[in-house]
Amino acid sequence: MKTLSKFIFWISGWKTIGEVPDLKKFVAIYAPHTSGWDLLIGICAKFIFGLHISLLAKKELFWFPMGPMLRSVGAIPVDRSSSNNLVDQAVAMFNERENFILALSPEGTREYAPKWKTGFYYIALKARVPIALSYIDFDRKVVGFGPTFIPTGDLDKDIEAIKAFYRPIKGRHPEKGVR
Repeated sequence: MKTLSKFIFWISGWKTIGEVPDLKKFVAIYAPHTSGWDLLIGICAKFIFGLHISLLAKKELFWFPMGPMLRSVGAIPVDRSSSNNLVDQAVAMFNERENFILALSPEGTREYAPKWKTGFYYIALKARVPIALSYIDFDRKVVGFGPTFIPTGDLDKDIEAIKAFYRPIKGRHPEKGVR
């Protein structure tokens, strides 16, 4: 898959930059999430970087043949309609594993989201793991990793600092990006 992913990137003009954090556990967020193409590009980048990531996806997506394909790239089905606390479930996943990278989109949608979902933040805070800032920049055709961020507990200040990193990065639909 790594060779196929590199070929897809080469033929389409994409490249990877930055380095994956040398950590056993972290929450990897990516933004801006403005297109369905983000998933394909992100999966290719996952193989190129050699990442073993997990991601949470609504259980409704796990019908055949999508279920096996999603599981093969690290997707974990979750029931978003129940009263189960996804933050606590994700923290438990961190506590149960020696190595765990959870990838999430803070926007939670491909549409413009002025207010980000905060689950990624509380997962990292409660699991005591850093947040790796990763991105897909359609303007430069790069997928990369920026710095890691340690949540301080000051949600508003931390979210603003994280958003500042993402503002210059352009998604496939820049009008839906981080402001």
